[in-house]
Amino acid sequence: MRAEVLPSGILPNEISESRNTVPSTDNSVSSLARFASSSGDLFGTAQAQAGKTIFRPKCLLSESLRKGDGVGPVVALDEQGCKLLVVTLGITDVVERTSLTVSIWGSSDQAQWGGKPLVTFRQRQYCGVYSVLLNLAMHPDVRYLRAQWNMNRWGRGERTPLFGFEVFLEESGARLTSSALA
Repeated sequence: MRAEVLPSGILPNEISESRNTVPSTDNSVSSLARFASSSGDLFGTAQAQAGKTIFRPKCLLSESLRKGDGVGPVVALDEQGCKLLVVTLGITDVVERTSLTVSIWGSSDQAQWGGKPLVTFRQRQYCGVYSVLLNLAMHPDVRYLRAQWNMNRWGRGERTPLFGFEVFLEESGARLTSSALA
């Protein structure tokens, strides 16, 4: 399975994610990001008429192939602070006998990231889409998020761990609300 990479022009606020990112020439948008964006397109006038404001999905890590451990860019929460969010991890490429652990860290000033992550995905070894809830109401001081990942390899051979994955977040109930309005 080939990983697709979001071009840097689509996400202007994104910073270079890691020295361990494998460059790609593929300019198409990942299917997982397209799905999240498509449910966000329905948030226009119908949401305003209902008196609700639901924000579009926000990308914490664009989809690309990554080797080894790393830390993603700092992403400002803006209006999504103090809300219940769904954090989604999409894994598109895996090398056998490797595992991936992704955690989300929060900060109020972009300098202090605390002693433990706000939420951690269980260790993953297979392609798929995985989601966890992140309740920012329990962390009212958090204004910035960033993703951090660790890769592990076991068994014979000296192959470098390699995963193709992306991480994004959206407000809880966004997909349900948009489908109810359609």
